[in-house]
Amino acid sequence: MHASSSRLPLLALAVAAFAIGTTEFVIMGLLPEVAADLKVGIPAAGMLVSGYALGVAVGAPLLAALTAKLERKRALLLLMGLFILGNLLCAIAPNYEVLMGARVVAAFCHGSFFGIGAIVAAHLVPANQRSRAIALMFAGLTLANVLGVPFGTFLGQWAGWRSTFWAVTVLGVIATIAVARLVPALPHLKAPHMARELRVLREPQVLIALAMTVLGFGGVFTVFTYIAPILQQESHVSPHWTGAVLVLFGLGTTIGNMLGGRLADWKLMPSLIGILVVLSLLLAVFAWTMHSTVGAIVTVFVWGIAAFATVAPLQSRVVHVAGDAPNLASTLNIAAFNLGNAGGAWLGGAVLAAGFPMPTVSLAGAAVTVTGLLATMVSVALERRASPAVPAGT
Repeated sequence: MHASSSRLPLLALAVAAFAIGTTEFVIMGLLPEVAADLKVGIPAAGMLVSGYALGVAVGAPLLAALTAKLERKRALLLLMGLFILGNLLCAIAPNYEVLMGARVVAAFCHGSFFGIGAIVAAHLVPANQRSRAIALMFAGLTLANVLGVPFGTFLGQWAGWRSTFWAVTVLGVIATIAVARLVPALPHLKAPHMARELRVLREPQVLIALAMTVLGFGGVFTVFTYIAPILQQESHVSPHWTGAVLVLFGLGTTIGNMLGGRLADWKLMPSLIGILVVLSLLLAVFAWTMHSTVGAIVTVFVWGIAAFATVAPLQSRVVHVAGDAPNLASTLNIAAFNLGNAGGAWLGGAVLAAGFPMPTVSLAGAAVTVTGLLATMVSVALERRASPAVPAGT
């Protein structure tokens, strides 16, 4: 397929990625509203982030196995159907328990959709344009932070949090129609050989790479899950301006995503170590700057850059060490991101439930990211020991 005829299918995939990214992240901006409406505490509402993330972690390998025999376009449509169902259940959930279950249902499509979608995107264009094609699809996820999350937060504060999930449900329907009409069937794509893919999990470097993702990115969600109450209670940002600060965070993630990709292509492991150092420091500094409105806003923007600068290097690392069996490893790394999200949200909630003040949550996030940094340094050390003549971190 020529590049000119592949743009519309890629845009269809990007719209789907935008919808999925919005439903994942928008709950953070609506925690106070959800907690008040369902009569639960902020820590309990924060567990809705953990529930979604665990749904991704469990659903990614499970759906990858269940859809392995399906033609790729058909698998994408099935996953989008699951996404629509989950968000519809979120919109009509009568209580906290049903909302938690609905979040898990919506999450099940996440990991497999991005895993399959990346493969489809790569096969829609010539070989020398595959990285750009995949980047275009993932741009939908990045734009979810810039546009989807702030708009969803504004809508939820204005018309009630359920209206946000109704809007995401409609967006999911539009994305599904776009994929059905614009993405071609690709019957020539071979199904992954699951036995060979599973064997890669015996490789220590693959397991360490997954741990790097869980811990390195987990510190981000230890804090970001509770960003709305932090901004409103500690930084004195009004609820109506919380969405505007999230726009700045989204712009930061967009810059960080591009920066991380360039750094990963330059020097992967040294860049990743540097990014994790900066991210750890920013999370620690936020424990102090959150008491200042201006200081908090500036920190959140820079934090967004550092947080998402980790994504491309972490994904590149796991694909690199997986060798000739990258499909499952790549999907599991998306699950690892969300396992880190779940653990981070749980940790932040546990800190608050124990009676510690909000700044302690940021310090806890910094500590988690430092453990990811240590895992990265262990990986580099093992690589140097295995191949002393080859510089580590390429």
